[in-house]
Amino acid sequence: MKEMSVSNILQGGQLQQPQKHYGITSSISLAFPREIDNLYTQKLIEAMRPFGVFEEEEELSHRLVVLGKLNELVKEWIVEVSESKNLPPSAIANVGGKIFTFGSYRLGVHTKGADIDALCVAPRHVERSDFFQSFFEKLRKHEGIKDLRAVEDAFVPVIKFKFDSIEIDLLFARLALQSIPDNLDLRGDSHLRNLDIRCIRSLNGCRVTDEILYLVPNKENFRLTLRAVKLWAKRRGIYSNMLGFLGGVSWAMLVARTCQLYPNAVAATLVHKFFLVFSKWEWPNPVLLKQPEDSNLNLPVWDPRVNPSDRYHLMPIITPAYPQQNSTYNVSTSTRTIMNEEFKHGLSVTDEILQGKAEWPKLFEPPAFFQKYKHYIVLTASASTEENHLEWVGLVESKIRVLVGNLERNEYITLAHVNPQSFPGSSMQQTEGDFVSMWFIGIMFKKVENAESVNIDLTYDIQAFTDTVYRQANNISMLKDGMKIEATHVKRKQLHQYLPPEILQRKKKSIAEINRSSNGGATKRTSLDGNYLDSSRDTDSGTPCSSPTLACKSTRLEVSGEDLQNVLPSKTLPFVLNDLEMADTSSKGMSIPVIGQPIQPAVVSTIPTVVRRGFTSLASPPNHQPGSQMTNGLLNTNANSASKRPHSPSMDESPKRIKDMEMLVTLSNDSAFKHPYPPGSSGLEEQEEQDDVIGSKPMPIPTIDTSRSQRLPSKELPDSSSPLPTSNLRVIKNSIRLTLNR
Repeated sequence: MKEMSVSNILQGGQLQQPQKHYGITSSISLAFPREIDNLYTQKLIEAMRPFGVFEEEEELSHRLVVLGKLNELVKEWIVEVSESKNLPPSAIANVGGKIFTFGSYRLGVHTKGADIDALCVAPRHVERSDFFQSFFEKLRKHEGIKDLRAVEDAFVPVIKFKFDSIEIDLLFARLALQSIPDNLDLRGDSHLRNLDIRCIRSLNGCRVTDEILYLVPNKENFRLTLRAVKLWAKRRGIYSNMLGFLGGVSWAMLVARTCQLYPNAVAATLVHKFFLVFSKWEWPNPVLLKQPEDSNLNLPVWDPRVNPSDRYHLMPIITPAYPQQNSTYNVSTSTRTIMNEEFKHGLSVTDEILQGKAEWPKLFEPPAFFQKYKHYIVLTASASTEENHLEWVGLVESKIRVLVGNLERNEYITLAHVNPQSFPGSSMQQTEGDFVSMWFIGIMFKKVENAESVNIDLTYDIQAFTDTVYRQANNISMLKDGMKIEATHVKRKQLHQYLPPEILQRKKKSIAEINRSSNGGATKRTSLDGNYLDSSRDTDSGTPCSSPTLACKSTRLEVSGEDLQNVLPSKTLPFVLNDLEMADTSSKGMSIPVIGQPIQPAVVSTIPTVVRRGFTSLASPPNHQPGSQMTNGLLNTNANSASKRPHSPSMDESPKRIKDMEMLVTLSNDSAFKHPYPPGSSGLEEQEEQDDVIGSKPMPIPTIDTSRSQRLPSKELPDSSSPLPTSNLRVIKNSIRLTLNR
């Protein structure tokens, strides 16, 4: 593509001066909206209203009043702490203190009934222990505050409460300042000096949110576009950082990048361009909103030159504030594949909308998840009391991505698709007094070739997951009698035994159900990083958070159209960008992402995984295949050379056989393997009832009681060497064995 620079544009007969430059490249198009674009934007707003994405003025005013009261409480408390520490009266008079907001509320895209993420900033003489002791007590005595609870040992420590019916998650950070003025700006990197890591993590949410707003050309267009994209992501079941999809901040950064590329476009156009850009994006090239900067504070940042693990991130979206981090470290091969398909589906629908062939509500139609696959794993978490169930479900949900990673590394599985929504247990499953939640994972098996039948054993995949959950529950002293995990393989025609007909028939959910499903339950259990109780974050025992392999070759996808004419680098990234390679649109179209110099992969290491009290090794990161190449410091492996773990060892190969029942499912002439469903298809087949299955009902996974090593007294983060819990608890040993026939 010939390089073009836009120095001015002509609109309405007037010469417009060059606009401010946004992002790491120049804009794709500076075109101003037409009247029809404004009309489509108004229709988009009307299509979103029924989903409750806009709050009424009265509700907005109530939030402001609550935040004002909370700010006054913080200032009063800081004065009290200052007096108790014998500060001079002159210093106490000016000590200050302030509440900052971040997340969806700060971005201006919160929905009705959404919580507020807030940060309490205090001067240097106020300790974190003061926040969790004296301030906690002050909140407890306040009559307007309900449901008060502290999570002090979380990755990002937080106090959660309801203040006049508004849910608030309050973090704490103390700065190296004598006083906190009301006009304090947290964007300056100098505020991070001499802070402990918990304060830096707590500040990060505010700093990232403020930086995103600073880097977009038009805040109102950005907000409306982000509202639409977030609603679309929730409706399509791809809004969950915890489960390996994208969380709120990641979607915000993708929308912000789109706004940078089309700085004058209105929301309707930006939604369409969002799908255009990211359906063509060449992952794992990173999405960056600004040139990464080094503040010489020695904090760890995302840098594939220095950190070998960064080279294996599949879908890097880098936060703009120092220290720069990848917000999508949980994304796996399967979740990236699913999101790519959704980007393409969104592009197709918005094409139809802008051509007048469809209306905006079509974009927000939910997918046919329960018609899409022929095989599902039903994961069930149960506990004997409601309080235990809430804790247990939070932990199990935070580890489901480990199970997805285990399954997708099986050589016979091409896709493991978890539905982010959890469902209550069916009456058939529940025993009296038990509280049950279920998740469904759609499985797509590889096409069987050159073999009459293939035996697939998923026992290892399931057991590695359950061991991880039980181990962490033990290490944080959560594991209690009655807490169980079970897994069952079912076919699509058996789902009616678990779910009501309205769910299986693609019932359109209300916004309240959408929010509950994205949070994993009616009560919010997540903190800043999306993990309440999951304090280990990246230290999942035995399995990395995201799949280390790239299952699909990253190919250069073409973009045609006069609006994709010019993406030029403003600077060169020190470790990511050298040049932005452009293709001539007249012949090849254009590749949107950035391309950099290859970097040699790191030496392969192995991570021990506890299985049946023995150890086996999973390669992480994978071996550098001959057909692979490094792009932007990231391993880019083609589909043929992608490393996948062979299927689970057979029971005979196991060092210690588990004597339990085996579930054998025979699939005769199963078209699922001869003609696998494309991710976008409904997967409905008239001949489904002709499939031969041994047993007419889904077969639950048998359970046994096992004796474990003694429980650790430590509350340190779990690792693969941590013993599994010892007690008479019912520990589920999962055995799922399938036979696939041609």
